[in-house]
Amino acid sequence: MPTEPPNTAKPISLPKFPTGAVPFGANEVRLSFWQWLAVSLLVVLVALSVPLLWEKLERFDTGPDYRIPYQLSKDYWLYGRRLRQATDPNRIVVLGDSVTWGEYVLPDGTLSHFLNQESGEKTQFVNGGVNGLFPLALEGLIDHYGKSLRHRKVIVHCNVLWMTSPKADLSTDKEERFNHADLVPQFSPRIPCYKADANARLSAVVERNVRFLEWINHLQNAYFDQKSILNWTLADDGSDPPRYPNAWKNPFAQITFTVPPEPAVDPERGPKSPRHKPWSTTGEGSTRFEWVPLDRSLQWAAFQRLVKLLQSRGNDVLVVVGPFNEHIMAEENRPAFRSIRDGIADWLATNHVTYVKPETLPSSLYADASHPLTEGYQLLAKRLYSDAAFQKWMQGR
Repeated sequence: MPTEPPNTAKPISLPKFPTGAVPFGANEVRLSFWQWLAVSLLVVLVALSVPLLWEKLERFDTGPDYRIPYQLSKDYWLYGRRLRQATDPNRIVVLGDSVTWGEYVLPDGTLSHFLNQESGEKTQFVNGGVNGLFPLALEGLIDHYGKSLRHRKVIVHCNVLWMTSPKADLSTDKEERFNHADLVPQFSPRIPCYKADANARLSAVVERNVRFLEWINHLQNAYFDQKSILNWTLADDGSDPPRYPNAWKNPFAQITFTVPPEPAVDPERGPKSPRHKPWSTTGEGSTRFEWVPLDRSLQWAAFQRLVKLLQSRGNDVLVVVGPFNEHIMAEENRPAFRSIRDGIADWLATNHVTYVKPETLPSSLYADASHPLTEGYQLLAKRLYSDAAFQKWMQGR
C-alpha cells in the first residue's frame, strides 16, 4: 500500500503581543491623545476658515434694490452675508415677510425701492425681507443670522395676516406644513401644529449654530437646487419613464463661485405678470377671518420678542403696522381687526417703540389681503415719508 509522504511544512507561528496589547492589521495606526488633539484642532480650523474664505472667493453682486432671490429664500447663510455687506450706519434695513420682499412686484417695485426714491438716495433703504417668512421664523432669522445689525436703525413690518386664523398663527393642534420650519423655536415655546421629530429639531438647532453647516446649506441652495449632492445626482426630470439628467454630471462643475441672481425677466412678478392685478374688480369683500386675540397669538408673541431682541442689541426700531386690506373683509369682521391693530399700537407705545399705522390703501392697489401692487408700494412710501413720526425717527440719532 502506498503511504503519504511526511509533512515537512513548518507550523505557522503567530506574532506574540505584549500582555494587554490589542493586535492591529498592517495598515492600521493608533493615534495618541496629542495626535487626536492635533487632528481635532485641524478639523475645527478648516470648519471655521472655509466659510470665511468662501466669502472672499464667491462673487456676490447686489447693488440697488437687491433682495434675496426667491429660489434662495432658505439660504440663511447668504442672508447673513447680505446683512454683513450693508455695514454703512446710514443704511436702514427693512425687515419683514413677503410684503417687504415684494411677492407680486419686481425689485424696483418694492417698498424699499420707493423709500429710496423718496429719500433721494438709491441705497439708503435695504430690502431685508424674505419670501415665505412670518414672525416666528423672522425672530429666529434675526436672532441667529442678523447679529451684524447691532446699533443700527431698523424698520420692521408688522403684518396682521398672521393672526387671521389659528392656522396662520400656527396655534392649531392639527399638524401643518409651513415654510422656514428650521427657523422657528424647536422646543420652547411649543408650536402645537409643528410635529417634527427630535432628530429634525436637533438638526435644525445644530445647523443654525454651526457656521460650517450653514455654508453647506448655502452650497445646496445656490448650486444644487436646494438638494444635497446625493439627492441632486439621483433627481429625476419628472418624465415617464423617469430620466436622471444629473447622474453622470460632475457635481463640482455646478459650483460657479457666483451667487445666482434673480431672473432678469420674472413671469410671476411685475406689471406684465398675470398675477400683478387687483384682488377684486368690484372692491367689495366678504371674507370673514377667525382673528386670534393678541394674548393668545404665537405670532404676535414672537413679534414682541423680536422687537425686544433688536432693542437689546442697540437698534433704533420703527414698526410699520400694515396696512392690511380692509376692503377684502366683510363689514362685521372689521371691528375685530381694528381692535387687534389698535392693541398692537398700544403695546408699541407702551414699550417706547416708534411706529406708523398707515391708512388702508385704495382697494385697486392690493393684490390680496396684505400685498400691495407696485403703485400701492409707491403710495405707501409717500405716506410713510410724509408721516411726522417717521420723519422725526429718520432725523434722530
